[in-house]
Amino acid sequence: MRGFSKKKYRDMNSYDLICTAQSDDYDALEELIRREQKNVYASFCYFGANKESVSDLTQEALFRMSKNIKTLKNPKLFKSWLGQIISNLFYDELRKKQRIPDTVSIDTFWHNDEENESCVLHICDNTLNPDDKTMGKELTEIIQETICALPANFRLVIILRELQGLSYEEIAKITKTNVGTVKSRIARARSKMQEYLKPYLT
Repeated sequence: MRGFSKKKYRDMNSYDLICTAQSDDYDALEELIRREQKNVYASFCYFGANKESVSDLTQEALFRMSKNIKTLKNPKLFKSWLGQIISNLFYDELRKKQRIPDTVSIDTFWHNDEENESCVLHICDNTLNPDDKTMGKELTEIIQETICALPANFRLVIILRELQGLSYEEIAKITKTNVGTVKSRIARARSKMQEYLKPYLT
């Protein structure tokens, strides 16, 4: 019976699962944590947190999610809400290290390029066949290093967009900027990454 109960939650769509978790259903909350923990962990890895703190940050993010899930008024905004938790922890970590997030003028070093706005960055490929695993692992590590080398504000928006799948409007709200700035930062971060990754992709 227990296995059947678990399957019920696994088959729920995200909206219903979140609503059920908000009703103090701990099995639903457990399934929600299971679904989100991989992306949360990956986000902190790409933020450049050291290995010792990635697990702690992930646990803290999931704990805050669980503790405050009932405060989420609109379950449809769950991804944006979780993204805010992740970004808050990211900046908390920077402050702990007594680091100030890099500030970069959005008009410096790069030129507007409409093509950059439409390109899609694939963070990782989860469908690799066995023969490609080694190459895929190496490329994933290179991409991670490239993202970590970006200024903090560029790093944040590219992770919220590519890993968390948030809209430009949601990212603008989280980062307290306007949509135009978000689009510009994402486009320029992608352009810079493509420049760095070009030798590995040709």
